Amino acid sequence: MAVANATARSLIFYTPQEEAYLYENSYWKVGFIGGNHEWLKDDGAGGRYLDARTLFFYGATVNTPAMVLKMVGLGSQYAMITQDSKGNVLDGGKTYKLNIPANVPAKDFWSVVIYDPQTRSELQTSNPFPSKNSEADKMVANADGSIDLYFGPEAPKGKENNWIETVPEKSWFPILRLYGPLEPGLTRAGGLVRSS
Repeated sequence: MAVANATARSLIFYTPQEEAYLYENSYWKVGFIGGNHEWLKDDGAGGRYLDARTLFFYGATVNTPAMVLKMVGLGSQYAMITQDSKGNVLDGGKTYKLNIPANVPAKDFWSVVIYDPQTRSELQTSNPFPSKNSEADKMVANADGSIDLYFGPEAPKGKENNWIETVPEKSWFPILRLYGPLEPGLTRAGGLVRSS
């Protein structure tokens, strides 16, 4: 069991499949490699992405065809990242910035939630909901309409409304969700987590 657990953790945090990555030179990735809730290669003619299935179920417990359907303006689309721009696992003792561009292609709203890589549940912090969403949270926008989110053990001065708390000596990872995704879907969100 220890070997199986280590293998699954390695697959999600250091994903070897090129098909997982949304953007060149970025660590943003999809949950459903191959764009299929059954992880089929070439509609089944090429077998299954077995490592991709293991990756998904290590981080999540349920899947459904609706999670991968491209329904413009309906449903949701997901992207996750487990490493910073240098390839290092995200460190709860450091401060990071994620720039969410203006005019996110989501009809309803977007959200970012952070998770514990050991439990795969939301990270336990002083905030019971370690997240931000464009519908419920009053965040400060930049002059160009984009929003900078900050992740770290303490809020940067003056950035408290845009901050999500992390835990020192503990890793974490975020999932970006678009609700009611519009074209071009997630393609405008990639490569945005930068260590600072």
